[in-house]
Amino acid sequence: MTQSAAATATPTASETQTDASAVAPDSSFVEDFTTSAAAGKVTAAYPQSWQPYPDGRLRMYEPSSTVSVHDGVMDVALGGAGTAGTFGSVEGAWGHVGGSFSVRAKATGGDGNGAAFMLWPTSDVWSDGEIDFPEGNFESSPSAFQHSMTPGDEANRVQVDTGVSWRDWHTYTIDWVPGKSVTYSIDGKVLETVTQDVPTTPHRFMFQVGNWGASGNLLIDWVSTTE
Repeated sequence: MTQSAAATATPTASETQTDASAVAPDSSFVEDFTTSAAAGKVTAAYPQSWQPYPDGRLRMYEPSSTVSVHDGVMDVALGGAGTAGTFGSVEGAWGHVGGSFSVRAKATGGDGNGAAFMLWPTSDVWSDGEIDFPEGNFESSPSAFQHSMTPGDEANRVQVDTGVSWRDWHTYTIDWVPGKSVTYSIDGKVLETVTQDVPTTPHRFMFQVGNWGASGNLLIDWVSTTE
């Protein structure tokens, strides 16, 4: 996907400012991608906001060739290589214990591929709790998934459907109260609050897409976290 082709899918100012949920909140961390950066230059341009996986990890991920920033969005090219990375600084991104986590995103194309935005345990111990929102294939509706924290049973999960399309701009928010509850909201409207399998240990806020499916673009308007 060339830079000029990707830019055709970019939102206009009116598309990203249609309601209050479209505006990044006043948060302890917020990135709205105002500085353009070509593929391979994003990490240098956003050292306090974006910590990508190393190229070649799992023979799937190539963030240096798939991620760019232009016209106020992070643009993740789909098809041919995967992308994964963590939002925030090296010093602070891995220490979240509770808080509010929001991303405004949409996808164009990419059928057969999908994304998972998630809170993943810093320990890399699955039973410390995995919270996914939004997650799903781009040709379908994204959902929230809250995984079991019972060792050996982590693949079991509670699913919360959104009923919306990846093809439209939406703001997805996770509100996490350690050991008590996780509330999932879309565009400021609460979908569901889950009170089982609620993590209590440090997590990081990240996303990943695969290296399969049709070409397209995952566009991220802004991301924020509040402790």
